[in-house]
Amino acid sequence: MLLRPKLPARPSVKTSKENRLPKEVTVLSVVGFFVAVGYGLIIPAIPLFARTFGVNKTAIGLIISAFAMSRFSSGLVSGRLVDKFGERKVLAVGLFLVAISSLACGLANSYIQLLVFRAAGGLGSSMFSVSASALLMRSVTDAQRAQAQSFYNSGFLLGGIAGPAFGGILSAISLRSPFFVYAATLLMASFTATTFLKEKHLGRKIQEIQDPTNRITIRDALKSYPYRVVLVIVFLSNWTLFGLRSSILPLFVTEKLHSTTSMVGFGFTVSALAQGALLIFAGKVSDHRGRRFSILVGTSFLLGALFALITATHVSFYFLAMILFGLGGAFIGTAPASIVGDLFGGRGGQVIALFQMAGDAGMIVGPIVLGTLTDLISYRAAFIATAVIFSSALILAATLKEHSGPKKGK
Repeated sequence: MLLRPKLPARPSVKTSKENRLPKEVTVLSVVGFFVAVGYGLIIPAIPLFARTFGVNKTAIGLIISAFAMSRFSSGLVSGRLVDKFGERKVLAVGLFLVAISSLACGLANSYIQLLVFRAAGGLGSSMFSVSASALLMRSVTDAQRAQAQSFYNSGFLLGGIAGPAFGGILSAISLRSPFFVYAATLLMASFTATTFLKEKHLGRKIQEIQDPTNRITIRDALKSYPYRVVLVIVFLSNWTLFGLRSSILPLFVTEKLHSTTSMVGFGFTVSALAQGALLIFAGKVSDHRGRRFSILVGTSFLLGALFALITATHVSFYFLAMILFGLGGAFIGTAPASIVGDLFGGRGGQVIALFQMAGDAGMIVGPIVLGTLTDLISYRAAFIATAVIFSSALILAATLKEHSGPKKGK
């Protein structure tokens, strides 16, 4: 199978009706909102609930890592399930599994039970994320793909903003209640996907399972230079956007910039608002100016954020960095996934799974490496190392070329 090592060129102008996003995008965005709201509910509750079982900080960290590792290790399995049963079924079942896992966590009577139940949710999470991405890529045209991706990301972003606020309130009532509410939001998401992704609601005939003869394998995908580049870029981006921000950055603000945890929270809120304000625009830019251009813009913003942290002497530098992280995240969160869709059109669950696993790996490896550098040297050494390593993403993006996208059946 011949895969062209280029990216899509600027599409021709189409009518508003032709540019209208399919209903699947709206449904998946609503599903993403429910998932993100629930996830935000349990984030503040997990360490506090684990602490009630009398364990140390390492054990608490293991609870968080167990979910990520389970999600990462089951990625290819989820991709295989998508290829065999279709995106819609795997999506609904994956959400149901995470709901059951969350309910079990809320009922846990020991640390081991909490650890096992939380890890089990990783499989359902990977099933949901891989199937949703495959369906999104397969439902839209090349000229719509980044806009659809940004719309989908907006659902997660809105849920991610709303969830933690309510999570704090629920945790004050009971440390078990966020898990029960999360299970409920996941069941709502599963119901939404099961109900509104059917033919009678979409108003047209749908293909549940892709033709195996038209499916892309990992071996074929890895022959594509843009795909290999995107794997590296998404790894480095998640290292920076999620790994660095969720591990050492809050500690840097409180310990070195002598600010408060409230200011840390405000910074994350400002970052989310900046990203949300630019998401839809970033998707349109990617569809009209090209994926390469969008990745170059996104990586430049992220490098600017890292430079602000390296030179930070006051909490204002932190807020500047968080704004730049948000702006960069708007571009880098849409363009790489759109490249995978342009190259393969969602034809191959394992290909999409490997792309998501690269991002998960960045979130797993980043905090470990950065924490070690901080302990052995300093916070700024960790920031500098991240900037040096991440600069390779900018260089790799510059080597990409634009093209008109794949032709079905090729």
